[in-house]
Amino acid sequence: MRIKDIARLAGVSPATVSRVMNNNGYVKEEKREAVLKVIKDVDYQPNPIAQSLKNQKSQMLGVIVPKISTETASRVVAGVTEVARAHGYQVLIANTDLDIDEEINYLKFLSNKSVDGIIMMGTEVTDQHLAVMDKLIVPIVILGQKVKGYTSIVHNDYDASYTMTEYLVKQNHRDIAFIGVDEKDEAVGIVRKKAYLDCLNNYKIDVNDRLMAIGDFDIDTGYQMMQKILSYKTPTAVLAVTDHLAIGAIHALLDAGLDVPNDVSVVGIGDIKLAEYLNPPLTTVHYTFKTSGKMAAETVFELMKNPEKQGDTLMTTFELKTRASVRVL
Repeated sequence: MRIKDIARLAGVSPATVSRVMNNNGYVKEEKREAVLKVIKDVDYQPNPIAQSLKNQKSQMLGVIVPKISTETASRVVAGVTEVARAHGYQVLIANTDLDIDEEINYLKFLSNKSVDGIIMMGTEVTDQHLAVMDKLIVPIVILGQKVKGYTSIVHNDYDASYTMTEYLVKQNHRDIAFIGVDEKDEAVGIVRKKAYLDCLNNYKIDVNDRLMAIGDFDIDTGYQMMQKILSYKTPTAVLAVTDHLAIGAIHALLDAGLDVPNDVSVVGIGDIKLAEYLNPPLTTVHYTFKTSGKMAAETVFELMKNPEKQGDTLMTTFELKTRASVRVL
């Protein structure tokens, strides 16, 4: 089905069909309705390649994710896709599997104008990243990390971690263990840890370095770090900086013959879907990951129109989800 075929069926000229499809130029309402009816009746699908050549646009957004299998990434991508679809765009997903070199390679690949904008879920933003990003000719939004000079959408990691630590303190916990991640990830590794330490200090609670363990993001790490802490002392509560780490910690506690929450309370951050179905359901912080994906996409489209706005930092909200994994002492 070609434009001239639609024109013939609608009883108008090909130029009129073109104006309706591109929403460009005046068309009488009855003719517009006739063209739109034919397009709907024949289920006409424009050729995206031909359109991109004509408009000098790819109609594509690139999304670089650190690990596509995580719930966080899937929620973000769902938000991006929803907004992209509303703008007539499709989404190209690049999964780096937490490999920095792959992130660099994908940035280089996407920078040749194969997409009209890029959203990168940041974990560690290095000088190598910045060297490539500085050469981009399309707008980029960083999600999850604040990067100077680039539009960033960040989670309120400090307040979320502080609020969760304070919640444990208000349940009369004082021996609060901490399971974190490497400080290469500034938001999760540095900011959430700082909030935990600041909260303890503000409440005049001694910080015990032996109740703190640092590892990776996966469940196995949570298990191993909990075992390490238990080899020194059994705390009354554990703050894990992600829900996956919290799940690993719970399993380590159960294998050690301890009960959650009667012996040890456990909390996380992230509110993955599994969190409310654990036994006991996990107290955690709910981040609006899908909303942040929508924010990132809307911001990219805004930067396409107004590139001079590059450099703003936007912050998402959070909500404390109190469930049965915490006991009041």
